[in-house]
Amino acid sequence: MDPEYFKSHDMAWGTLGTVRPFPNFHPDRDAQEIETALGKKDAVTLVRILTNRNNHQRQVIAQTYQEIIEKDLLTGVKKALSGELENLLLALMMKPMQHEAHRLRQAMEGLGTDEETLLEILCTRSGQQLRDASTAYSEMYKKELEKDLKGETSGDFAKLIVALLNKENVAGCVQTDTETLSASLNGKKAEAGPWINILTSRNSGHLNNVLMRLELEQGQTLEPILEKRFSGDIRRGLKVLVQCILNPYLYLAQRLETMKPAVVQGILVSHCEEDLLCVRVTYLQQTGTSLYTALQKPFKGDYLQALLALCRSED
Repeated sequence: MDPEYFKSHDMAWGTLGTVRPFPNFHPDRDAQEIETALGKKDAVTLVRILTNRNNHQRQVIAQTYQEIIEKDLLTGVKKALSGELENLLLALMMKPMQHEAHRLRQAMEGLGTDEETLLEILCTRSGQQLRDASTAYSEMYKKELEKDLKGETSGDFAKLIVALLNKENVAGCVQTDTETLSASLNGKKAEAGPWINILTSRNSGHLNNVLMRLELEQGQTLEPILEKRFSGDIRRGLKVLVQCILNPYLYLAQRLETMKPAVVQGILVSHCEEDLLCVRVTYLQQTGTSLYTALQKPFKGDYLQALLALCRSED
């Protein structure tokens, strides 16, 4: 294993990610080592290199590989590997918002729509990130993300999904917004419109104040209120959105508890350079087990080693 790996394996103050720039980075050396590993179908070496470089460095490696080896790196990975490990390494080679666009596309393909993955991405990403993901989606699939989302959803849930995709940051008054949400619950049928409008157009600090004040006024947490007053997909959507506003790391930790390969891989790849440390801490608080340990029960082999490399260490 690279001696420099151990230096980068320890977290540095000031970062919430688990994967950071690799020190003493030599893309030409990496490209040559990857070419040898691909020829031998040496998954251990591929995992060691690609999980221990940040995304920018992986993009440089791919470009350098093309220039030096005169081959496409992604094509080589597809030929050498298969299954979950192939999918994971290909995901790591995507730029961040390309990866989110890919996950959104996967959530809409096949029989049935994976609403939970749509909500995860749309509720935890900023407006700018989602605009970048929309651009990436158009480039990758020659389709409009908003149009595809509309085609997979309906009713109030579709309105929520589109509003999330087009998040705004409009100034609001905490008291007025609280009163508006409270009033929407008082009728015979709860109104989803005010919730969609307010929760997708204010900053998180403002919304935290609004939701906490609403809970005090209602005398209970929002989850049972939403459970009782709404139904179907819009209920699920509002519950996820409220949870992501109040504590996004708890939501992601609870998603990871499912230990579904697509969910675990998606979150680890998406958050390993941003805030995976926060998710790890919350997972430990929530379950009493570190994420690093939990991964070792359902996953095995080289795929497990790749996931552990992204998770990075015990808590």
